[in-house]
Parts: sequence; structure tokens; C-alpha cells
Amino acid sequence: MTEFLKVAHLDDESVDRLKELEKEMGVHIMAFESGLDIADLSEEQIDRVQSLEEELGVTLVVYQK
Repeated sequence: MTEFLKVAHLDDESVDRLKELEKEMGVHIMAFESGLDIADLSEEQIDRVQSLEEELGVTLVVYQK
């Protein structure tokens, strides 16, 4: 398995600081932290996930529970 990033859980003060920086810079910022263990998939499973990605037009992240 490979460690992957997930959306960070920030306290209210941190969110406010992020929003302030976004406003100053005129951009959007997303915060991530370590936390997901990517699933070890077979080739068949990877093919199925990739097919669904193409159908939905999205990127899927498959991780362990």
C-alpha cells in the first residue's frame, strides 16, 4: 500500500487564515494531510476503476477502509 493525502480537517482559525490568503491572492487553496492508504488492486480491478473514471469523467482514489 502507498500512503496518500486526504482533505485536511482544519480548525476554524486555520480555515479563516486560509480564506484570507485566498482572498489576498485571488486563488482557491485546498489543504491536504497524510492519511489514506491506497488499496493494492489487481490489474482487473484497476481496469474496472479506470473504465468507471472514463465513463464519469472524474479521477477516482481507491483506498483501504
